[in-house]
Amino acid sequence: MSETHTWPDLAIGLYDKLTGRGAEITYRFDHLEVWVPSSTQAESAQARWRLNGTLVVSTRDGKSS
Repeated sequence: MSETHTWPDLAIGLYDKLTGRGAEITYRFDHLEVWVPSSTQAESAQARWRLNGTLVVSTRDGKSS
C-alpha cells in the first residue's frame, strides 16, 4: 500500500476504491476563499475569490443509476 501525501492523491485513491460500487462523492466548502494567480509565474499577482455560500462538487461512476 502506498502512502498518500496530498489531498488530490487522497481524493483519487478514495474514488478509485469506490468506483464501480454506485458511489457518489460530494465535497462541501462553506465560505470558501481562494487566492488565484494571474499567471503561472512564481511571483505573479493574485486575486482573492470569495464564495459566500456553499460549493458542491459531485461525481458519479458512469455505471451508477
